[in-house]
Amino acid sequence: MIKVLKAGFYSSIQDKGRVGYASIGVPVSGVMDTYSANIANSILNNSLEDAVIEITFGGTELQFLIDAFICISGGDFSSEINGKSISNNSRIRVLKNDVLSFGKVNFGVRCYIAVKGGFLSKQVLKSRSFYKNVTKSVRLKKNDLLPIKAIKEELESTNTSLKILKSLFKSKEITCFKGPEFYLLNAKQQKQLLNIVFTISNDNNRMGYRLNEIIKNEFPSILTSAVLPGTVQLTPSGELIVLMRDCQVTGGYPRVLQLTENAINKLAQKTTNDGFRFHLKLL
Repeated sequence: MIKVLKAGFYSSIQDKGRVGYASIGVPVSGVMDTYSANIANSILNNSLEDAVIEITFGGTELQFLIDAFICISGGDFSSEINGKSISNNSRIRVLKNDVLSFGKVNFGVRCYIAVKGGFLSKQVLKSRSFYKNVTKSVRLKKNDLLPIKAIKEELESTNTSLKILKSLFKSKEITCFKGPEFYLLNAKQQKQLLNIVFTISNDNNRMGYRLNEIIKNEFPSILTSAVLPGTVQLTPSGELIVLMRDCQVTGGYPRVLQLTENAINKLAQKTTNDGFRFHLKLL
């Protein structure tokens, strides 16, 4: 078990989500940044489907009640074990009663903690991902006990680390495809969409990011249609909404763009007032 001493700003259990349940209105959910979560699981030789802890902006503190091996990837939140700094993207041995904590945010918005064997919280609809009205918990709370597998392998910590894509945190280019209603945009609106440096408003979370800049339009209403993580909607007010992992399964606003998987990962590591441009990828 792992005991939550401090939950932090927003920490939750996530895996690859609930694929295949959109017909009954259940969102995919899952890790916001699949690239970083995959790295953490890969370094431990876990399945990429294993559940991890997703931590937003740090502040989390965990006490290990059994020995374990962990890997932290994604944002750098000055992680420490018993007050001693540890590195991201490395296999780290943790002993019984050790305390893992996070301090100053050096870069990124979200980091991921993987444990050898994955977190073993309850599965609902074939996923351990927290989601309101689907799972009992929405986020971690103080004194939560998180089940993990007891490790019998004779492994050691290693100083070997993996080189990661710095562009995930630094790039201001968000690659996307034309959405189903892209054709509604006239030449001027298309130019604005692909040339404006958009900034993320303070209305951003796991469901979606609203952007500050607007694109004026008088588009007619459309029938409620399927949406996915990465769908970019244009509202009648001109606001753009980029749907993220916890987004609904249908929407009634024109879907002007669709982000690539890597673009969703990049956006998951950005926050309020961060700027970026959309880059259209042609099929």
